[in-house]
Amino acid sequence: MFKKLAIGAAFALALTPAASFAAGGGEQHIEDFDFSFEGPFGTWDKHQLQRGLQVYTEVCAACHGLQYVPLRTLEDLGYSEEQVIAYAADNFEVFDPELDDFRPAIPTDHFPANTGVGAPDLSLMAKARAGFHGPYGLGINQFFKGMGGAEYIASLLDGYTGKEKEEAGAVLYENTAFPGGWISMAPPLAEDQVEFADGHPATVEAMSEDIAAFLMWTAEPKMMERKYSGFVGVIFLSLLSVLLYLVNKRLWAGVKGKKTA
Repeated sequence: MFKKLAIGAAFALALTPAASFAAGGGEQHIEDFDFSFEGPFGTWDKHQLQRGLQVYTEVCAACHGLQYVPLRTLEDLGYSEEQVIAYAADNFEVFDPELDDFRPAIPTDHFPANTGVGAPDLSLMAKARAGFHGPYGLGINQFFKGMGGAEYIASLLDGYTGKEKEEAGAVLYENTAFPGGWISMAPPLAEDQVEFADGHPATVEAMSEDIAAFLMWTAEPKMMERKYSGFVGVIFLSLLSVLLYLVNKRLWAGVKGKKTA
């Protein structure tokens, strides 16, 4: 019985790439980007997060919202309180029920939702895609290589081939990272579309990585704190295990040393 189940599972795994190919005309390709926050000791690259925020503000915010992200948390990216106040007021308006009108956003507000074109909110997008299992359908890819939501987003934004087709009255764009190979979203990024203050090159690949890292932060803003807590917990449990072993050995030393007649 077990042998039959094992053979069936292996057969199903073998069919995964073929099924993906048949569904959309090409194998889904996800690039394994080397993000700074990956791994047990990874940390946020605040310069990259700031560039990602700029890409979101100048490009993505036209269609996508971040309604679950408080504007005040931008201070975690290295901005001062005054800079956050200016950013919020200059870039967003929110509806105030007390005024029954729109007003400039303030740090205590959230990024406004944007549902005008039916585009998905990006607040939790990177976390929602964190269950992605890698380019070949193997669950171990995410565990060992760190391939998850950020890789998928970066690969998607950098995966346009330039080919288009019309289907059922809609224009579709070929994308090597999108399941099925064709996506309805037009390529959002172009070379030198954004001018970074730090002089970082604004290639499509670089901007894709920056916005992917920023969206990972919006989905997991406390990731570093969780890593630290987990590391401290592992050390504590390790020390506790050693102490319990030594106490147990001392308590039973007299009993174990006796020989039974």
